[in-house]
Amino acid sequence: MALPPHGITGSTITGSTMPRRQLGRQLRDLRNRARMTTRVAAQRLEWSEAKIWRIETGQTSLRSLDVEAMCKVYGAPAELVEPLAALARETKARGWWTEFSDVIAEGFEVYIGLEEAAARLFTYETDLVPGLLQSEEYTRAVLVGSRPDMSAADLERRIAVRAARQAAITRDHSPIRLEAVITETLLWHRVGGPEVAVAQLEHLRRMCDLPNVEVRVVPTDTGYHDGMDSGRFVLLEFPDSAGDVPEPPVVYVETFTGSVYYDKEPEIDRYRSAFTDIKAVAMDARTAIDEARAAL
Repeated sequence: MALPPHGITGSTITGSTMPRRQLGRQLRDLRNRARMTTRVAAQRLEWSEAKIWRIETGQTSLRSLDVEAMCKVYGAPAELVEPLAALARETKARGWWTEFSDVIAEGFEVYIGLEEAAARLFTYETDLVPGLLQSEEYTRAVLVGSRPDMSAADLERRIAVRAARQAAITRDHSPIRLEAVITETLLWHRVGGPEVAVAQLEHLRRMCDLPNVEVRVVPTDTGYHDGMDSGRFVLLEFPDSAGDVPEPPVVYVETFTGSVYYDKEPEIDRYRSAFTDIKAVAMDARTAIDEARAAL
């Protein structure tokens, strides 16, 4: 299954994440209703096309005056201007992760904001244990392996970011619902050496017992499934908001050179279908984890 080749790459989408995304989407809709291209909009506002793109993809905060100018150019109904201006003021809020901006990879703050706001998360991983399910020592081994030149201080701050993200699973109020499908070979990787690998398997086994976490494993002898084409990805869904337009899901794909975010309905449908297909050939993770643990 060939998956969509296009998407949005990025930097910044709670704190300010969701307001920026919501505002950008509504401003994009207003521009489209006015049958105006980004080039024409940029010319009339005396901005660059890149600035319009960053606004519409939720990558930057906005002043209420900027929103009012855009509404004027787009011919927006008067009753929409103040609500959008109020939303613009919310885009300047700061999430907890901004304190760690010096150690968060460029663009990854987008994903952290989305993850923090998500109600449900579906992830397929082929090589490493999903971040939300990693033990501290496993995370440490991954970070040291990928960045051997990292200072001790930066390493500890990156580990703190991972721990803060993992709190979404065990928080008292609306913990995230996580469905993870991983490949069986992933369980046999000795990241950090045998002791760290065993401790990670034990941690993963405990996570399987949480009521809001489901982990499944794709056996090595499985035939073709959509994950062979899709590669690793995360699908995030957001809480229902009574009376408002539901916040659309997002797919996050991490590549060697950067991150890609897909938010168009056909793209979401393709990845949702892929996850369903992968999950159908997977089994409950407990047995596979126990077998890998016994062999290490």
